[in-house]
Amino acid sequence: MPDRIQIQPTGPLTGSVRPPGSKSITNRALVCAALAAGKSTLHGALDSEDTQVMIDGLRRLGVGVQYDRATTSAAITGCDGKISTVGGQLYVGNSGTTVRFLTAVAALGQGTYRLDGSARMRDRPIGDLLDGLNQLGVNVVSDTGNGCPPVTVRADGIAGGAAVVGGDISSQFLSGLLMVGPYAKQDIELRVRGPLVSQPYVRMTVEVMSAFGVRPESSGLHSFQIPAGTGYQGCRFEIEPDASAASYFWAAAAITGGTITVQGLSRDALQGDVDFCDCLARMGCDVTADADGIAVTGKPLAGIDIDMNAISDTVQTLAAVAMFAEGPTTISGVAHIRHKETDRIRDLARELRRLGASVEEFSDGLKIIPEKLRGGTVETYDDHRMAMSLALVGLKIPGVVIKDPDCTAKTYPDFFRDLAVLAANG
Repeated sequence: MPDRIQIQPTGPLTGSVRPPGSKSITNRALVCAALAAGKSTLHGALDSEDTQVMIDGLRRLGVGVQYDRATTSAAITGCDGKISTVGGQLYVGNSGTTVRFLTAVAALGQGTYRLDGSARMRDRPIGDLLDGLNQLGVNVVSDTGNGCPPVTVRADGIAGGAAVVGGDISSQFLSGLLMVGPYAKQDIELRVRGPLVSQPYVRMTVEVMSAFGVRPESSGLHSFQIPAGTGYQGCRFEIEPDASAASYFWAAAAITGGTITVQGLSRDALQGDVDFCDCLARMGCDVTADADGIAVTGKPLAGIDIDMNAISDTVQTLAAVAMFAEGPTTISGVAHIRHKETDRIRDLARELRRLGASVEEFSDGLKIIPEKLRGGTVETYDDHRMAMSLALVGLKIPGVVIKDPDCTAKTYPDFFRDLAVLAANG
């Protein structure tokens, strides 16, 4: 792909699309299958940079993983909670799920493991996970002492016991501890300190664990108990299309006034991001759903005030839609997205202004006031969601150029191809 791509304006987009498998589910299922007894097959597994570094990390921990691109399936021979390699180096790129989940998995092994990634990864917080693991008897540190990678794990298994984990920066810390909990030497009790962001992702973790045979006991989403001696069993697992990726196509319908159906997702999906459709409905769109898909039809759009804490991966998508609404849109409750692939509040505000919007930035969100929009060359900050969401503006406004479109390889390598096919067939 070239180093930049210009989006061509189009009329109302009408059609259907099936995005690739969910990144979040794929990486959770890979971890559970890797730790399970026996063999597992994951159908619909995503093939992207984030899942590739997860698979590479699991292989370096001695787990057999074979991925078939033709069938989008992964075959895993689980280790039954026994990491076979003694120490090692794990490179995680800029995958937050990978560094957080594999830090916890490495604690089950023996020897010294070091996890490192991209320059941006070295700015991404992991301290709450390290604190939780240390409370459970693991010797793990941030090498620079700033609570960010690189991370060194001096592993001798997980003793177990009680731990309190912070939940206000990322729910992935809790998810990582939950998934390795069945293999601790003693019972585990986990409690969340403070508010828990992105709660649907914790529910997703619990459901994936349950599919492999272990369901933590819980009191809401702030307290979990996992008895010692439990363990996952290999299974056949179906991975649904990525709902965060689906948001771009639903948003394309909203912006262009067309109708787009995302196949393979229902309102009962494991992923909370299907609730993005409710945001579009509040803005004026028509939403219809059945067991096989969810369709959005664009209508005249009105700005809204909304707390997006639970579906924060779709903040940038909604911001693109807000550019075409009547009146301002205020997004709140998402302070934690400043710690993602980029500062998704600060840098999103900068790029929206570049395209003509007036934007007020807050500590936990932003207010988007539509103005006379214009084309421009958009910086993407090596953030896949910045590229995919702001490309949508170019469906209506001439001259929108997306720099580094290849950054979408992190979760959706074929995004621009799928968008072009939809536009050509619309």
